[in-house]
Amino acid sequence: MHQFRLIIKRMLFWMILLSFLGLILIPIYWMLNTSLKNPREVISSVPTFFPHDPTLENYGKVFQAGIWRNFFNTVMVSFSATLISILLAFLASYALVRYRFPFSINKLFLIWVLAVRILPPIVLAVPLFNIFNAVGLINSLSGLVVAFQIYTLPYSIWIIYGFLKALPIEFEEAATLDGASPLRVLVSVVAPLVRTGVIATSIFALILAWNEFMFALLFVRTPRLLTLPVVISRYIGEYSTQWGELMAIGLLASLPILLFSNFVYRQLTEGFSMSLK
Repeated sequence: MHQFRLIIKRMLFWMILLSFLGLILIPIYWMLNTSLKNPREVISSVPTFFPHDPTLENYGKVFQAGIWRNFFNTVMVSFSATLISILLAFLASYALVRYRFPFSINKLFLIWVLAVRILPPIVLAVPLFNIFNAVGLINSLSGLVVAFQIYTLPYSIWIIYGFLKALPIEFEEAATLDGASPLRVLVSVVAPLVRTGVIATSIFALILAWNEFMFALLFVRTPRLLTLPVVISRYIGEYSTQWGELMAIGLLASLPILLFSNFVYRQLTEGFSMSLK
């Protein structure tokens, strides 16, 4: 009787696990399926789960439209914005955790950062546009990197702050007694101890920057400087939608995030295993 219950529990566990896996993989499969169909089969009233006549025509059209240029723009802007936000968030969070400020400035700063993140982006778009226009950052990738900090920096500060808050100060005190400078303590002691938290924060910050649409639409005018979210939106027209090409470019745009997530997963696994040892 006990073995029978154990078998039932295992079956239920695997059924639930496969159900969640299906919910994740079915949209990805449908994107791939649609991207391999010709336009007539895409708009067919009867959906087909396998393309009757698979074709790479949609991918060819996407590449002919110069998707690689937009892909490069998105990679450069997203990774640059993520790197800058993680670096600034690490330094800011460490200062907020370890240093005492008068009048509870550290707490007020955290509340202010959170308030900026909660505000609708459109509220910040107009003043940012005027500032960027005055300093010459409109219609430039560097301007997008700065603008994306509105999304990534507050999030990164709050997440890394939590990891640093839980870090015992005894490690830093021991290094200081051994003669390490504050910079050496920060780089050689603190950074390795919160490595897994920083890596986990980076993937979420990258997703925020990769999917950003509004600032990329408002601050960039030249087609060769557009990022992928803006380019993808142009495949959805007022009277028609190019579903095959839309699914093709959407699938290509998802691959870097999936690859980076896999890399982050390995880094987190190694970090957790080292911490357990």
